[in-house]
Amino acid sequence: MTLPFQRALITGASAGIGEEFVHQLSRAGIPCVLVARRGDRLEQLAQQYSTCEVLVADLLTAEGIARVAQRLASPTLPVDLLVNNAGFGSSGTFLSVPVNNSTGQIDLNVRALVELSHTALHAFQERQRGYLLNVSSVASFQSGPGMAVYSATKAFVTSFSEALHEELRKSPVHVSALCPGFVRTEFQEVAQTGAEIDSIPKFMWLNIATVVSEALAGTAKGKALIVPGTQYKSMLMWVRLVPRVVMRRISGKIVGI
Repeated sequence: MTLPFQRALITGASAGIGEEFVHQLSRAGIPCVLVARRGDRLEQLAQQYSTCEVLVADLLTAEGIARVAQRLASPTLPVDLLVNNAGFGSSGTFLSVPVNNSTGQIDLNVRALVELSHTALHAFQERQRGYLLNVSSVASFQSGPGMAVYSATKAFVTSFSEALHEELRKSPVHVSALCPGFVRTEFQEVAQTGAEIDSIPKFMWLNIATVVSEALAGTAKGKALIVPGTQYKSMLMWVRLVPRVVMRRISGKIVGI
């Protein structure tokens, strides 16, 4: 499909899903602003396309958030698609994970996302045009023993995005949440998921290119929730039907709790 975006800004663009967004948008002829803290990776990625702009920023710092917010608000080469993709998780029981790791997840997955969303939506409202895509997870629909803080932050992202979608429903500004399942990226390495990931059946893994293409198509159509993969769409039906206590116990058993 023809994408309606004129310029995109992608956080967490140096690897994984964020990098795939850069590839697909750039191949579609849409200029991209690449945001991450690893400038060397961004430069290598930007060299593949003539329309990429590099913006090095650590979104765990106030300075990094301010730098990206300033770019979002700039009237020069305005951005009309923000992909809030930056985030991370940790595997292990809540008490086994250092508390600064948990609070860091909240700062990046929630606080930075909220601040950048606020700046972008103000700019989009002024221009009467714009798309906000927040990358969440299917983990947002169910408590996640073994990744308690990560699942909770993604529950926030999904709920927050749905609320904004409804608030702006009658405007030319659109808000969507992408809720993918398992995708092979650096996320698993950072989260140190180990043996738990190795036990995931092959049919539960999603192709990263398919996830991103569905995300862009859904965003362009103004969908509130984008859940790639028929297996995950079916799973959400079970989550809604099965009592929460049962789903909670199942989730715990999967990770050996």
